[in-house]
Amino acid sequence: MIRVRKTTLLFIFVLLAALPLVTGARAQTAPIPRELTEASKSWPKQAVRAAHGMVVTDEQLGSQAGVEILKRGGNAVDAAVATAFALAVVEPAAGNIGGGGFMLIRLADGKTTFLDYRETAPGKATANMYIGKDGKPEEDTSVIGYKSVAVPGTVAGLELALKTYGTMKLTDVMAPAIRLADQGFLVSGNLASELQDESPGLQAFPTSQRIFLNNSKLFKAGDTLKQPELAATLKRIAKGGAEEFYRGETAKMLAEDMSKNGGLITLEDLANYKVKVRKVLRAKYESGGHSWEVLTSPPPSSGGVAIIEALNMLQDVTLKGWDDPQSVHMVAETMRRIFADRAAYLADPDYSDVPVAGLTAPCYAKERAATIDPAKASSSTNVKAGDPKACGSASNNSAASQIIVSLGEGRHTTHFSVVDQAGNAVASTYTLNDNYGSHVTTSAGFLLNDEMDDFTTQPGAPNALYGLMQSDANAIAPGHRPLSSMTPTILLRDGKLSFVTGSPGGPTIISATLLSVINWMRLGMDAQAAVNAPRFHHQWFPNRIRMEAEFPESMEKALRARGHEVERSWYETPSLGQETKVYGHMGLVNAIGIDPQTGERLGAADPRDQGSAVGY
Repeated sequence: MIRVRKTTLLFIFVLLAALPLVTGARAQTAPIPRELTEASKSWPKQAVRAAHGMVVTDEQLGSQAGVEILKRGGNAVDAAVATAFALAVVEPAAGNIGGGGFMLIRLADGKTTFLDYRETAPGKATANMYIGKDGKPEEDTSVIGYKSVAVPGTVAGLELALKTYGTMKLTDVMAPAIRLADQGFLVSGNLASELQDESPGLQAFPTSQRIFLNNSKLFKAGDTLKQPELAATLKRIAKGGAEEFYRGETAKMLAEDMSKNGGLITLEDLANYKVKVRKVLRAKYESGGHSWEVLTSPPPSSGGVAIIEALNMLQDVTLKGWDDPQSVHMVAETMRRIFADRAAYLADPDYSDVPVAGLTAPCYAKERAATIDPAKASSSTNVKAGDPKACGSASNNSAASQIIVSLGEGRHTTHFSVVDQAGNAVASTYTLNDNYGSHVTTSAGFLLNDEMDDFTTQPGAPNALYGLMQSDANAIAPGHRPLSSMTPTILLRDGKLSFVTGSPGGPTIISATLLSVINWMRLGMDAQAAVNAPRFHHQWFPNRIRMEAEFPESMEKALRARGHEVERSWYETPSLGQETKVYGHMGLVNAIGIDPQTGERLGAADPRDQGSAVGY
């Protein structure tokens, strides 16, 4: 699976948006490379079944770490914390202690919480810090190097989750991660290829070059990757907790690295970091003769609000499946509108007035759904954000004229799901932002995020990606958290745990997670089918549907007949040097379903990147 730096993707999207699909070749249905359409035939057809507990991640060693804790008597939160620390060792592209994320927890007794351990802007950050003397954004400074790093939140978030809802000690749940860092693990073919792809960025920083590029020798599949500096850091955290990371030796090492290399994070920034405990978003539906409740992510995630708004809009729409062009048309038109609303209203709720109640109100959804023509596509230039205030929200509507566009987290983010024997469940998504984050590895042995790029770089100027005006609601400011698309989500059926889901993928996080929910709740797919099913995405601008290669050409023709522009999730880019072809899938959903008859946990890992479901 090819991984591509965000800056490359930005260039590609700008190129494709600026040109009418380049030479017009995409104006007609294009042949799909056979290797893309054949790949899914080997995907697993059935979920992994287990009677007691299940952990589903992108990496088998991460899943095994979580199950190890479950077998030792830990609950889902214990296992989730163990999994997250283990992924920080074995999935360096996204697993992290130098980044941040979200964790949605639903306990067997019905208690729920949402932990926001998103990164924050350092105290020295300014709104125009990435603008050059010529008034234009400085190339790469917000995505690579020390200046792109926001204050990490992962360690604080994981410790709070464990202290509040776990049953085991930090030293116990971190033991698998420490072992993997200390003793090493075998480099997979995927990881070896990925490290080679990322070598231009990693070799710019001596510690990254030494650890992840094997002193420029490059790792081969079957080599052992040991990380002694990271092991030492994990041991310190296991002994001293988050206090050690944010105020102890690790904090001092990080702050010193920043000071020497032009970074902004200080000891004061680290000491002042706080996890936010937020109220879970909820919505109820009737489908298939059952009562459903969706538990999902509140702002600064934009995804939970968008998913509830979409499900509300689709309540009275007949959905037959993704081989039915009418179903795809109606969902794509719904996506077009929720992304218009997302752009106008979503931001950090601690500093912006986000009209959550209005956006998720059923009456507002009916108003938005009424603007969809069942027979033909809308034009995004004519689709604007709605007015949720007019439908029962008391929130200020002053943001309606503002547009916030953020590519958000991509495949350099990772999602994992955990369910234990008692029925406690965790859906967690966390990120370094770009693939390998800033590409900087600290002297303490862990990679750092480049989350500052998720803020609005230049408020009031046309966005480079879409040519839209960006507002200052998502502007860089000390202590602010950038808008996110991460959307960990849990479904209840007739009051009982039913489905745990989420995904990486930038804006496609919302689409991939939404489609997995629809597949399970509305279309009645089994767990693995809900993950395997082909995905599509519409985000308002650019004005087109993106579709995975698994859709037949007949679907593309049927959508074009309705007036849609269609783009496959692959495209030729011969002008980009070595990266001559960029293609792939949307999202990496790692989900767990519950068999309503047997109560078994159904682990459905995403085969798009060889995900791993491990249960017992």
